[in-house]
Amino acid sequence: MIFQRVAGPDGPAVRARIHGTPGPRWFAPGRPIRTVHGDASMFIGGIGALLLQSLHPLAMAAVAAHSGYRGDPWGRLQRTSAFLAVTTYGTAADAQAAVDRVRDIHRRVRGTTSQGQPYDAADPHLLGWVHAAETESFLRAHERFGRHPLDPARYDAYVADTAVVAEALGVLDPPRDRRALSRRLAAYRPELRATPEARAAARFLLIEPPLPLALRPVYGVLAANAVSQLPSWARHLLRLPRVPLVEDLTVVPAGRLLTRTVRWALPPAPGG
Repeated sequence: MIFQRVAGPDGPAVRARIHGTPGPRWFAPGRPIRTVHGDASMFIGGIGALLLQSLHPLAMAAVAAHSGYRGDPWGRLQRTSAFLAVTTYGTAADAQAAVDRVRDIHRRVRGTTSQGQPYDAADPHLLGWVHAAETESFLRAHERFGRHPLDPARYDAYVADTAVVAEALGVLDPPRDRRALSRRLAAYRPELRATPEARAAARFLLIEPPLPLALRPVYGVLAANAVSQLPSWARHLLRLPRVPLVEDLTVVPAGRLLTRTVRWALPPAPGG
């Protein structure tokens, strides 16, 4: 059930093709990006990334107008999951083809926000925000919930690995270690705010997820932990207050238990 939701009905076949097709890869077995992206902590990191990314008004306007996340949220998740899988584990040729498809889509995503600001999804500056927010969110989630958290040097190497994909997508000079990533996020801070579209996305992700009632408690644990790992300034913008005692004693332990359960339920990625 979990794997099918994330990967789609063709997930096993796609997974087998990604991992089984012979040829050179962008990332060799044992690289940090394979460790992080193959861990169950990505479920929490992914929700956190969407919340953090929504705080850039131009990025959120593009998502709200063009992504169809409300009408087809699982389809969007499956496409994102497939992109991460093929660029992390697939052949270099397949990874480049996936990047080319995304860049072609980005070239067609243009418009104007409700405040009259133009946006262009192919803008390197906007791509840089999306990349930095995603990398930070995946890293934070793995650091807290990963099976084997990495040492500082390996997390720096993870940031460097993600920079390879970011440059291929059109990001200019992406950060290549954690310190540079923190500086890049800080540089975007003056541009960030919680627009009505961002708050609507947060409500959709946290309160109105398109899930059967039986699965909502499980998702609620993932979502609560995604919120718990957001930077304090991001939580403030989204009006998501921190309740230290509740989070430390119940939310985070529940997140660790759930990610262990998901890890047990999902087959491990070959050659991670």
